Amino acid sequence: MTNGTNPSEAPGTETSVTGQEQPADTSAAGGTLAAGGTPAAGGTPAANSVLRDIMSGSWLVSVLSVVVALALGGVLIAAADPDVQATLGYFFARPGDFFIVAWQTVSEAYMALLRGSIFDWEARSLVRAVRPFTESLVAATPLILAGLGIALGFRSGLFNIGGQGQVVLGAMFAGYFGYALGLPPVIHFLFALVMAAVGGAIWAGIAGVLKARTGANEVIVTIMLNSIAGYLLSYLLTQSWFKATSSANPASRTIFDTAALPPLLPDPFRLHLGFVVAILATLFVWWLLERSTLGFEFRAVGENPDAARTAGISVSRVTILVMIIAGALAGLGGAAQVLGTEGKLTGGVAGTIGFDAITVALLGRSRPLGTFLAGLLFGAFKAGGYLMQSQTGTPIDIVLVVQSIIVLLIAAPPLVRTIFRLPTPAKKVAA
Repeated sequence: MTNGTNPSEAPGTETSVTGQEQPADTSAAGGTLAAGGTPAAGGTPAANSVLRDIMSGSWLVSVLSVVVALALGGVLIAAADPDVQATLGYFFARPGDFFIVAWQTVSEAYMALLRGSIFDWEARSLVRAVRPFTESLVAATPLILAGLGIALGFRSGLFNIGGQGQVVLGAMFAGYFGYALGLPPVIHFLFALVMAAVGGAIWAGIAGVLKARTGANEVIVTIMLNSIAGYLLSYLLTQSWFKATSSANPASRTIFDTAALPPLLPDPFRLHLGFVVAILATLFVWWLLERSTLGFEFRAVGENPDAARTAGISVSRVTILVMIIAGALAGLGGAAQVLGTEGKLTGGVAGTIGFDAITVALLGRSRPLGTFLAGLLFGAFKAGGYLMQSQTGTPIDIVLVVQSIIVLLIAAPPLVRTIFRLPTPAKKVAA
């Protein structure tokens, strides 16, 4: 609008996400909303608009993002190969050699990635052939659980960047109660799972309370809590009552067998009950968001907190509950790592699970099913990357680069549409 007039204040109009005026649609709460969920009265953080822009891409954009990332990863694989570099010395004399060697290098690397994550057709036995798929599921389990927690925050308008700290706290609680208490078999691992969820919920709840009561930025708070959690674990591993070894890489005592998550398949498979927990958690988050009254409040606050407040929803209560539930899910991811895979606490027990979970949630468009499938994909990247490195000499860092490119493209749907000349989807008018 010109002459300094705010379009959202003009009667009978509202601003769409394209910046054009549209006929107004007044909600029961008596408010007209502007683009990106910003109310006409103003005051909604721009973060809600950014989140909605990121999640506005279709499933096709997500798929094409992965395709572009794999293509760019192939360029890096070829560039890092000595044989490909050698053919560049006489490229103009025999360019065919360059393309043949580059194709062989990239195809062998990606075939090794496939063999290490889905099915190893060169294995000598059926067990060894299908084991890579189960390893992908093992690697995907904590990513799915932590990703669901991140996705829940995104759907509710919160940038929960503290998944790493929540995973660490969940791992600490699960590991400690896994070896400090002697309980019956089933009760023990169930209790350890509950305590892991409690640990993650407490850690995320701190950020939720600060956000709700003081308006503290959840991005800054959760990032700081990540650092605190990491240093807290490092400190505990220096204490004699907590650690079991005095080596340069300290570790806690090994959890009791009664606290370990039961295996779903016999040796040598490592797939455990944590994957079933991830499936149940996915179903729970879907039901919570799509079929429950509380989930409706979560989504309403995520769309527009001011309108939700006008409709009688307590935004502060929703903020705290979202962070608590999200932290509990991430804590379960830490428990799956300790109780199902590692068996003890170490300084690197959480790895980069919490940070990778952000990518998983973004790739899954913050939808439960999408997050589940994205977790499987990144679990396959992680499981297959080791074989790719050992068989072809390709640096495993290439996998990390591919993941990073996926994040970049997922966060910029217009960029993907421009690359593939996709039409801009029809914009929905916020009401």
